[in-house]
Amino acid sequence: MLPESPDAVPSPAPLPVAAPPEPRSSVESLYRGLETRLRETRPKEDLAPLERAYRFASERHRGQTRVSGEPYMTHPLLVTRQLVDMNMDMVCLQTGLLHDVVEDTSATLEEVRKEFGDEVARCVDGVTKLSKLDLASREERQAESVRKMLLAMVNDIRVILVKLADRLHNMRTLGSLPQEKRLRIAQETMDIYAPIAHRLGMGKVRSELEDLAFRYLEPEASEGLLREFEAGRPANETFLNTIKHIVEVNLAREGIPARVEIRVKRAYSVFQKLKRQKIILDQVYDLLAVRIITDSVKNCYAALGVIHNEWHPIPGRIKDFIAIPRPNLYQSLHTSVMGPEGRHFEVQIRTDEMHRIAEEGIAAHWKYKEGRRGPADDDRRIAWLRQLVEWQRDMRDSGEFMSTLKVDLYPEEVYCFTPKGRVIALPRGGTPIDFAYAIHSDVGNTCVGAKVNGRIVQLKHALRNGDVVEILTQTGHLPSKDWLGVVKTSRARNKIKHVINTTERVKAIEIGQKYLEREARRLGVQLGRVTKSHLEAVAAEYGCSKMEDLHAALGYGKYSARQVLQKLAPEIVPAELPEPAPAPERPAPRPGDDKDLVVQVKGIDDLMTYRAKCCNPIRGEPIVGYVTRGKGIAVHSVNCSNVQNLMYDSERKIEVEWARAASHTFPVKLLVRTEDRPGMLSQITTALFNEQTNILSLETHGGETDGGAIIDMTLEVKDKRQLERVVSAIRRISGVRDIERVNERT
Repeated sequence: MLPESPDAVPSPAPLPVAAPPEPRSSVESLYRGLETRLRETRPKEDLAPLERAYRFASERHRGQTRVSGEPYMTHPLLVTRQLVDMNMDMVCLQTGLLHDVVEDTSATLEEVRKEFGDEVARCVDGVTKLSKLDLASREERQAESVRKMLLAMVNDIRVILVKLADRLHNMRTLGSLPQEKRLRIAQETMDIYAPIAHRLGMGKVRSELEDLAFRYLEPEASEGLLREFEAGRPANETFLNTIKHIVEVNLAREGIPARVEIRVKRAYSVFQKLKRQKIILDQVYDLLAVRIITDSVKNCYAALGVIHNEWHPIPGRIKDFIAIPRPNLYQSLHTSVMGPEGRHFEVQIRTDEMHRIAEEGIAAHWKYKEGRRGPADDDRRIAWLRQLVEWQRDMRDSGEFMSTLKVDLYPEEVYCFTPKGRVIALPRGGTPIDFAYAIHSDVGNTCVGAKVNGRIVQLKHALRNGDVVEILTQTGHLPSKDWLGVVKTSRARNKIKHVINTTERVKAIEIGQKYLEREARRLGVQLGRVTKSHLEAVAAEYGCSKMEDLHAALGYGKYSARQVLQKLAPEIVPAELPEPAPAPERPAPRPGDDKDLVVQVKGIDDLMTYRAKCCNPIRGEPIVGYVTRGKGIAVHSVNCSNVQNLMYDSERKIEVEWARAASHTFPVKLLVRTEDRPGMLSQITTALFNEQTNILSLETHGGETDGGAIIDMTLEVKDKRQLERVVSAIRRISGVRDIERVNERT
């Protein structure tokens, strides 16, 4: 859901006459500070429109406080201060002050439009979430609010700039909220807002959002890393200051004008690298970094030569984002070198303009003096957004929309070439299939093979920077379902789903129609005599707008033909047969398959269900059902990586729930990476005993590269809550580096 401001909490309404005056000095002083800041940076700006917006918002929010106890108006004022620091125009600043009035007060959008004009009203509407709509669930409200925001962004990028400033202030003050809300807002920030800031090139905002969210989502890992950073701070500062002095002396000797900055890599960025590469802190090449900011592209490359002349570069660690900018227009030269005492560090080299764009992104171009909505320079930055909105316009399922959105927001980091030299940017791990769909839908649909750098490769081959890719096509070829488990881009995924859905639906309609006709003949129902209106009425009872949809549902096995015929001809087909045939024997449950003992379809008791092995959901996790052919209902965790691959057809999705019985236990496999020291295994088994957790199997072996140990264990747990307690208990043991849940691959 869109920023849940650490919330407006209405205080009791004041009495008509005797209400004591509200303390407003802190709010008023905040506003005066805002005016002072604006006068310093824009001495000729007319601030009357800003004061009107302040008075309007202040009046509407009167009597409201935040959870922390502060007057609510402090929030819009501090959001607007962030926008002032971004140097945004007056419409954007007014929107910052007014962004919560429609959502959290009695003010209407029409009032805002009448007082402040169409532009301000449109921006306020764009940042207002849909919490007041009667939608079935929080997830649906979140999805629709995000969809609304994205559509508004396409028309006016200021909407997301206000939203990011709003989210940034909310994250800075998140500590006053209840634990559950903190985690939900932090996760949403990590999944949606930080990636959007990245895609818009706003490195400074993205970094702070990620670090704040990391603090709440992984408190133990965050505190552990910060402790390690603090312990190494004196040595790191001494080392970096030495490097800075050497760089400054060498650049001055070569006549290259520059300023040199030093920094330690952000905690969340380090955490990601440790987790992804399974390494320890000492193996992070870019933990320490030097940034050189010079006056021209020519001097950027000259400075790179100076660095490589002084220290040996680490092979494979040189990246030229000046010649090939990232999709968010980020430009810089990156190199990692082996410095004094055998310590490696990263060097980034860029011009002043590149640095400004790297820090501020799209906001760097959105100056108040330009007085226009969407500078042409930024078309490339939001092209991905226009495509995203277009691809997902018809996506009805809120879970699928949010899942696809999260995939598409992740950074693009692999740059490949067509044989003619065109650059194609793909996410890390992108495949030739993604490459083919990035060129054109028809190329993707008819792709039968690929050559990378002149060699034939598999279609699941992970492309690397600089690969020259040639796609081999065959007329009439159609994409395979297996591709859904391979592709990384939402464009490729959506195109494949569309083709498969169309062909599968045609087959399902044909099967369902034949099934209904065959059952009708068996039961003596003459379908030819049933009126079209009666057919459509019965279809509507099953939530289908036309008979074709009902035939498709029958073909997928969602309903029985006899149930449908009973509704079409109740006088011929009784609700129950006089002598019911014995139910067919169900196959004996296999280990790990729970059938309908633990999971059941909502509202239906007699459908066979089983938990999918790819994600092995346990009680307490949100789940979704998928109608298989002949095997019953496969139950997946909603976060399962295979869910989106399977749910290419929403008609095969079915609601499921955990049955009430709570005595069942679930096998869960964990992989623990630890230091290799005496007593480690004993401490882990003691922790499991204290949590009353049974160990089904346990195996240990040495780590591959870091001299640590790896423990594979399978435990029995009752539900998600018990698993979380177990994981937390193991993490608290000194020397435990990482722990992850492992599921079978499909």
